Amino acid sequence: RPINRYPPLLSLQLIRRLYSSPKIRPTDHETYLSLRSMAILPAAAESSSSHAGHSQQQQLEPTTCNAPASSSSSESKQAPQEEEPNKGVRHLCERGVTSLPPRYVLPPSDRPAPAAPRGIPVIDMARLRSTVPSERAAELARLDAACRDLGFFQAVNHGAGDKAKAMLDVAARFFALPFEERARHMSPDIRAPVRYGTSFNQLNDGVLCWRDFLKLLCNPARLDDVLPSWPHNPSDLREVMSAYARANQGLFRELIEAALEAMGITGEGVLEELDGGTQMMMVNCFPVCPEPDLTLGMPPHSDYGFLTLLLQDQVNGLEVCQGDDDWLLVDPLPGALIVNVGDHLEIFSNGRYKSVLHRVRVNSTQLRISVASLHSLPPERVIRPAPELLADGTQRRYMDTDLTTFLDYLASAEGKHKTFLQSRRIPT
Repeated sequence: RPINRYPPLLSLQLIRRLYSSPKIRPTDHETYLSLRSMAILPAAAESSSSHAGHSQQQQLEPTTCNAPASSSSSESKQAPQEEEPNKGVRHLCERGVTSLPPRYVLPPSDRPAPAAPRGIPVIDMARLRSTVPSERAAELARLDAACRDLGFFQAVNHGAGDKAKAMLDVAARFFALPFEERARHMSPDIRAPVRYGTSFNQLNDGVLCWRDFLKLLCNPARLDDVLPSWPHNPSDLREVMSAYARANQGLFRELIEAALEAMGITGEGVLEELDGGTQMMMVNCFPVCPEPDLTLGMPPHSDYGFLTLLLQDQVNGLEVCQGDDDWLLVDPLPGALIVNVGDHLEIFSNGRYKSVLHRVRVNSTQLRISVASLHSLPPERVIRPAPELLADGTQRRYMDTDLTTFLDYLASAEGKHKTFLQSRRIPT
């Protein structure tokens, strides 16, 4: 079906229907909002000038939500928890919440079990850039194996270390701003190029996630257009985050080109499309949690795109599903980027590369900051297995997909796990 089945500006009636449907998963709500943002860009409104006298030394203090490690939240302090439920987790902590509000408590079967940190494959980007053929070939083989076996790896020696440190620093200072300043970027406009919020869809989530976020649209071809709508406080946020976004796009380009080469795909056409495709940064804050065993920072989900590049501080929390509810807690390497395969790349690779479920757990002692950069093709592009991978008669494993197909899935699919890819697989 043509992509224009849903016109560029979805009707308010359709938006409300999708937004309120009990069949849409919390993770799907966020993906839906993100996709609409990537598909439609409103004219960027110039923000007011930066505040004078900004202190570059402002840091995010880990506001403590101290509480006994009990398994019940029946005695939660209701006043700060229920008075303003949509202002986010950081605000709850600032108001003095001392136990987990009921809306954040997961059913026992969905709560995270204790897990020890473990390593995942490491890809050395310096070796991918090597002019020694054997060295580059060996690293390409390691990249190929990581994408096939786990769908996740850590990228080291990427060369963006200074920009990454500055990104984490300014992100921490943003979340340290008074709530009133952060709230300026809350918006009911799902097409807004900048949006501050909490959980996934705090107005409709049955169980909220212990997470606040700042979503920034930064498509490579239109970054300068949307930049004026980004927060102007901290005063260096636009400069620092846009520099990191551009560096991240360059790293994505290197990694996806290497992945295509590893699969034997020339990729010239798709690389050009990716250069004009979609890029979105989700800047996440996971505050200290009084009862971390009862909730999650993000529920199990897979990413709708080609690759996601995750920058994080040294507080672990990312867990990757290895099947049968076996969760691997990723032990982050200092300075590394964590990279994972998205749904689009699994389809494009005809199942050779894996887009796997992952989630985020929280803790009772340390605040965690992360920045997920999601990259893919333009939203109107039809995604299908690469022709080169089918040339030898290999059976096609996935049907075509596009934004229209995904919107239909959001309106009809049930379940909280990764059913979108399952819905696109061709039965064998």
